[in-house]
Amino acid sequence: MSNEIENKLDAIEKNLLKAVADIEKTPFGAYNIRENGKGISRNTTANIDIVTKQDKPGIDIIIKPNTKKESVHIPVILTEGGFTDLVYNDFYIGENADVVIVAGCGIHNSSCQTSQHDGIHTFHLAKGAKVKYIEKHHGEGQGTGERILNPQTILYLEDDSSLEMESVQIKGVSSTIRKTQGEIGNNASLVITERMMTADHQTAQSIFDINLNGENSSVYIASRSIAQDHSLQEFISNVNGNNKCFGHVECDAIIMDHGRVISTPKIVANHIDASLIHEAAIGKIAGEQLVKLMTLGLTEKEAQEQIINGFLK
Repeated sequence: MSNEIENKLDAIEKNLLKAVADIEKTPFGAYNIRENGKGISRNTTANIDIVTKQDKPGIDIIIKPNTKKESVHIPVILTEGGFTDLVYNDFYIGENADVVIVAGCGIHNSSCQTSQHDGIHTFHLAKGAKVKYIEKHHGEGQGTGERILNPQTILYLEDDSSLEMESVQIKGVSSTIRKTQGEIGNNASLVITERMMTADHQTAQSIFDINLNGENSSVYIASRSIAQDHSLQEFISNVNGNNKCFGHVECDAIIMDHGRVISTPKIVANHIDASLIHEAAIGKIAGEQLVKLMTLGLTEKEAQEQIINGFLK
């Protein structure tokens, strides 16, 4: 990393940015990097503007109609123990735009105090807009203080728009409540892929509340998670089919050690042409999978790691 960002950040900060946003050098396109409640670096483009809110902490990201093949990076990092951060980010994506948005938060806490980030992201997709949204959460540090992340995503998809959301959290976060709400218009589609791993005594709750309001609207939610040690996960989904629509929700979880998983998928058909499906599967790693890999020369631990990595891909 040899650029403006490198000159401002130390090794811990750089590692956090790489973990949550794959940033190793100044990204192309628009970006806003926030650390410990303050913006430390920002860039806008001819088609993407980033404006600081005046009434509360956060930014507005305004993307012009027909913007194609551009990206926005808006990572948040916390490196101070005992720091609580709250931010409101609103995205306005113009008609027929096609963009990638990369967010996420990383916490490095080496203190005995709690560090917490609550991020509320609201997306307004105009007619025909297309967004790929990548959100990663990461916790680290040798301190006993908790690392808490509570992301909330609110989605408004107008006619013919689409949003693909990839949400990843692998260990390190003490507790999290993740809420996603969506209002889906005519011929609009929402695809959400969630991957999560918890360990120790960590807790994680994922809540999805989606309203399929438009004709031929659709949602596909796929959650894959692993609960290790004494951790607890809860998956809650509520999909309402209010028109001719299609919805599919699936939750696959692996429990290890003394981990626990609760899955509550709910679907409600309020229209005769609503087609809704939910699936949930929870279990341990199959013994035959371990045996097969161990016959290839892997130890039991190595075999488990191979299975876990494949499951979370």
